[in-house]
Amino acid sequence: MNKDFSRNLTFLRKEKKLTQKQAAQELGVSQALLSHYEKGIRECGLDFLVKAADYYNVSCDYLLGRTADRDYEINEPVIERSTRKQSAAQVVNRRLIANMVNVIYDFAATAKNRKLDRTINNYFMIMLYRVFRRLYSANRKNPTELFTVPKEVYSGYAYAVMDKYYTDIGSMTDKDSAGYLTAFENLSASPDQLADDYPETAGEIFNVIQQAENSIHKLKL
Repeated sequence: MNKDFSRNLTFLRKEKKLTQKQAAQELGVSQALLSHYEKGIRECGLDFLVKAADYYNVSCDYLLGRTADRDYEINEPVIERSTRKQSAAQVVNRRLIANMVNVIYDFAATAKNRKLDRTINNYFMIMLYRVFRRLYSANRKNPTELFTVPKEVYSGYAYAVMDKYYTDIGSMTDKDSAGYLTAFENLSASPDQLADDYPETAGEIFNVIQQAENSIHKLKL
């Protein structure tokens, strides 16, 4: 962790007029450990970085000194160039999925709620982890040291975690739920509105919906 992180972490605590003891309690660490973070003696983990950013209402990039902008932003998905040659269908499908993910994040931004953002991120990460590990493990020569969860249980556990995150998303988007985020009452997403808001990708959004529902209908049969 760089010096900017230590300086910003200290500055944000003092800005809120908190003692190290108070901040440490709020962040779930010991005062001694927080002191080490603020002095740059020890590096924190990703979990603490995210927790501190959420607590002080700033972005992780701000804490790390990568930007002077405190605001939290959802980055749009970026499609990197593949290292392997892909078919035309694969390229199209990648674009379909990336555009749909972009719309999901755009919808989530309506609520301006970090818990929702983080839950959606976690859901996608677990989903990608399951598929990646399945493909990675297809060749038994690939080293297993990359993973710490036993192969016998990882898929079931990952699915359970996905279901938990999906349920959490539901609690924040279901109007009958106590955790409902009222900002979604202003989210207009009719087919015509989608076409107006996303003129270049609306057709692809509808394509993803159609393909997914075709798969569901086949399963029901």
